Amino acid sequence: MERRLISSGSGLEKRWGYSRAVVAGRRVYVSGTAPIMPDDADPPPEPYGQARRCLEIIVSALRAAGATPAHVVRSRVFVTDIEAVEEVMRAHGEVFGSVRPAATGILVAGLFDPRWLVEIEVEAVLPAQSGTGPGGPALD
Repeated sequence: MERRLISSGSGLEKRWGYSRAVVAGRRVYVSGTAPIMPDDADPPPEPYGQARRCLEIIVSALRAAGATPAHVVRSRVFVTDIEAVEEVMRAHGEVFGSVRPAATGILVAGLFDPRWLVEIEVEAVLPAQSGTGPGGPALD
């Protein structure tokens, strides 16, 4: 089975032993994705902005794997504050509203960095002939 690693360029990937995404056959597994900013800058302070940043990173990893948001079949959303759910899921809906993957929401006590309010992971299935599948919603 084909197995290809996708990197976002984060130093944590090599140090902690993971990849941003792994392509195994036609499956694409995107790791839990936090709102990591370039040069370790502070993430947006609000849940919506953080979720958008997570989704930007995810869409980039999907593209590197030959997929789009339209290929996503599963998402898991981890949120640290129940009050943030509506805003986080609004961002999720902007990307996956027409795709409607199976989704799970999990309320967690905290994430690795106390600045993070949300982390999102997804799974996708590539079309039978990679590169010929439907386009997905754009993420500006």
